[in-house]
Amino acid sequence: MVKHQYVITKRIAKQGKHNIIIIPTYLSSNLKHKTLVKVTIDILQGENNG
Repeated sequence: MVKHQYVITKRIAKQGKHNIIIIPTYLSSNLKHKTLVKVTIDILQGENNG
């Protein structure tokens, strides 16, 4: 059951050797420890596709 649904467009950030997605602060009240989320990644732009 989906309680809340958000669509955000983000650039991938780099932290050391890891690529990360930084979640906006305004979502922090909905994203607590052990919260289960579904993440779908659609690549819109990059080195290989424009």
